[in-house]
Amino acid sequence: MSIVCIIPGPLKAFADGKSDVVLNVPVHTVGEALNILWERYPGLKDRVITEQGKVREHINIFAGDENIKYTGGFNTPLKSEIEIYIIPAVSGGIN
Repeated sequence: MSIVCIIPGPLKAFADGKSDVVLNVPVHTVGEALNILWERYPGLKDRVITEQGKVREHINIFAGDENIKYTGGFNTPLKSEIEIYIIPAVSGGIN
């Protein structure tokens, strides 16, 4: 099973400059995959989840094209060869 975690530009500095990280370990849920990612790059964890273990308000996490908010959160099951996207919210408007 190969899971690829896609790291957004603003967080690449906390993943040794990488825009994607391949996890070649057996995992069954998004939470398991993210825990492995955070073990490798601990600086990412505090920027993605709160002290209570919840995804930060301004962050979305997708397993493939599904937002984990609607598929079971960290318990979202993973299929083989899937990408996990960490996406910071974008805000702003037209001046």
